[in-house]
Amino acid sequence: MAATERVPVLMTVAEKKRIVARAKKAGLTTAEYMRRAAEGFSPSKDEAALVAMIEEMNRVTANTEKAIDATLKFVADSNKRIARLEARAKRKVA
Repeated sequence: MAATERVPVLMTVAEKKRIVARAKKAGLTTAEYMRRAAEGFSPSKDEAALVAMIEEMNRVTANTEKAIDATLKFVADSNKRIARLEARAKRKVA
């Protein structure tokens, strides 16, 4: 089907350069590239994917923070044990 309608799209020079370069790399005309990109965009689907990624990132971040806190506590406790052992060893030598 031949295209018969125009949709003027305003963009910056930099945006146009990026789109033209991407279209060329894909072996498409700029118009065909933009049509395909527009047809493939789905705000609800894309938003759902982003929300899921953010939720996963928050879960992983919380788990990582807990692991770091536990590790820091372990190191602090270990340093205290080492200090006590060193103090005992010095008392025995003296």
